[in-house]
Amino acid sequence: MTGPEPGAQGAAAPGAGPTPEQGEPAADETRPDGAAEETEERDQPQNAWSARRDLIDHSPRTMNVGARTRFGGGYVAGDQHGVSGGRVTGDVIMGSKTEIHHWSFSGFSTAAASGEIPRATLERLAASFVAAEETVGGLLDRLRRERVLVLSGARFTGRRTAALMLLHRLGAAPVRLLDRDTSPGALAERCTASAEDGQGTRGYVLCDLTTRRGSPLREAHLLAVRDRLAEQDAYLVITVGPTAALEDVPTAGWFPPAAEEVLAAHLRVRTDEATAARLLGLPDVKEFLGRGHQLRETAAFARLLARYAAGEVTGRDVAGFSLASLENQVQEWFEEDESAVPLRDKAFLVALAAFDGGPYALTAELGDLLYRFLQKTDNPARVPEVPVFGTHVGKRLQLARARLYEDDQHTEWGPVTQTMAAFTDDRVALVLLREVWTGHPSARPALVEWLRRLADDGRPLVRTRAASTVAVLARADLPSAMALVIEPWATSNRFRHRLVAVNSLTLAHFSDTPNVPRILDAWSGSEDRRLRWVAVRAYALIGPERPEQALAALRQAVRRLYTESGDPDDFDREMAAELAEAVELLLLSPAAAEVLAGLLGHLDDDRAVRDLALGGFINACRRTEGDERYGQPLVLGWYARATADDETAAQGIAHLWRRALGDPHATRPALDLLREWVLIADRSSPTEWALAALLPKLVTSEPEYQRLSHLLRTMPGEDGNPPPPVAARLLTTFG
Repeated sequence: MTGPEPGAQGAAAPGAGPTPEQGEPAADETRPDGAAEETEERDQPQNAWSARRDLIDHSPRTMNVGARTRFGGGYVAGDQHGVSGGRVTGDVIMGSKTEIHHWSFSGFSTAAASGEIPRATLERLAASFVAAEETVGGLLDRLRRERVLVLSGARFTGRRTAALMLLHRLGAAPVRLLDRDTSPGALAERCTASAEDGQGTRGYVLCDLTTRRGSPLREAHLLAVRDRLAEQDAYLVITVGPTAALEDVPTAGWFPPAAEEVLAAHLRVRTDEATAARLLGLPDVKEFLGRGHQLRETAAFARLLARYAAGEVTGRDVAGFSLASLENQVQEWFEEDESAVPLRDKAFLVALAAFDGGPYALTAELGDLLYRFLQKTDNPARVPEVPVFGTHVGKRLQLARARLYEDDQHTEWGPVTQTMAAFTDDRVALVLLREVWTGHPSARPALVEWLRRLADDGRPLVRTRAASTVAVLARADLPSAMALVIEPWATSNRFRHRLVAVNSLTLAHFSDTPNVPRILDAWSGSEDRRLRWVAVRAYALIGPERPEQALAALRQAVRRLYTESGDPDDFDREMAAELAEAVELLLLSPAAAEVLAGLLGHLDDDRAVRDLALGGFINACRRTEGDERYGQPLVLGWYARATADDETAAQGIAHLWRRALGDPHATRPALDLLREWVLIADRSSPTEWALAALLPKLVTSEPEYQRLSHLLRTMPGEDGNPPPPVAARLLTTFG
């Protein structure tokens, strides 16, 4: 069989970037910004080990595949690159939508534009109203003095109910609801009592006053209405959102009470004290309270729990309520008109779903990029515009039900502290992306264009999140995600794009998307070299879950590589290196023992398979703890542990070392690697002890002894110094 010259396979230069591909189709997309695409000489593939590390470091929390359970760390590599936590994917979120039973979240109806609020409604709200007495007392004192109070708070924080309760505690009767579209200048004339209202204190409430930049609520409006209210012995409470247009108008802030207090109050109204206490102790109730639900959802949950206590609904209804209300909220965000959730805020919500738990500044930057693409879809004739200033971080996150916090971001220079943004409920990102992709297909062109731009970004975090986003879309609609995003990336001439395709398929598989292994099996035998490259990389990542199948596919690929190379000068060294790196990752995975056995079982099949096994093994041996130059070699550490609890693995590692040292194509890189281990042992006692245990197992013949003893006697130390003292100590282990 014709094959490469010595040193041509992956072991010769593990981790080195291959030369550019030649003879590829030229149908690659141009950069969106119109700049010339990077030259082939600059477009080098990231080595598989570093790419895997970036994937683990930058994957979102919703895809925490875990170092111990999927591809990160494991028996050999430990948890230095691991991601803690579990996944929240699965059919309950990523499959068909949860059925929503049309629960009413409102505390009272505002369907009528204006009119009197029934006293029975006020009494019912008062029975379950929860707020700090000090807060309510301060607001009542201010309302008594000024007659009109502007109550400012986020949507669904109970500000409407609070406004009504303030009037109710003042003894106002009746309480009339004013039209929210009442212009600020018409407030005074709307606060006019009719003859039918009788005598006594009257109340007016205007919920969610509509204001605009050209028609703000001004101090003069409040002064005019205050005079009118004093004439009637009446009071007015106006509720506004954080973004209302106000000029010189003092506001009182309203913040929601604790959800647990609200739920307990509502349950005590609907059940007895003992039943309420029992319901509050249910695991599903505690789960609900920990999700940061809005008060309207909490009130609706209390009604459902009361029905559950009465035997009218099942525990499954209780367990499903939290997710159903979350899906309802996400649908509202994308179905409501521009006045409620502007297009720019919708774009930010999508960006936050993609970059959940990532730097806020980055999320906002890329949210505005998506906003431009959405504007182009909405009106191709309009030049997309993005306001430079004006969006307050707190208000934006309030809408998104998200939070800011400080945390470290992984970078190539080490951890860097950043201000991160994340949804309060970790399920939101998955639900939101699925809703946008499947519920609003008209947004797909902009979303696809945005994802393609992200895949071209120079930041590993951005490219990884592009992949994780596509993985969610693939879980929701695999055919569309494949056709619109993954396949164009996989057939790109640029390694960067293909790597994003690899990560998309890997994360889709870890999110339980079906058929990913079938896709890779088909691509591994494709005539398109780019698809074979993607398949090899992906096998290295999902292989620990199916090591036998992964190794079989890699053996088939390397045999094809050798068969097609009739001339050694035409041997595809780049693909051989990729195959060796795939074996390297499998050996450093939780399935290390099975992979080692698989390599040994086929070591003598043929030259191609032997080169693959030895190349991957030597690559794996170069990896150290924490990727530090003088960290303990991972495979050597594995050997030291195996001598105590897994003799089969220990013998296998020693056998592969002997074969590598004795193979004419692998001897040189193997000896160079042993020299590196000796230098590490000179600085590390555990490494010295492990190497002292391994070296005698590598000598079973006189040539083997001569080779290793010569290495230890003649190897130079650091910077050309004499051999390190540890070399002489290791030489004595041969007896």
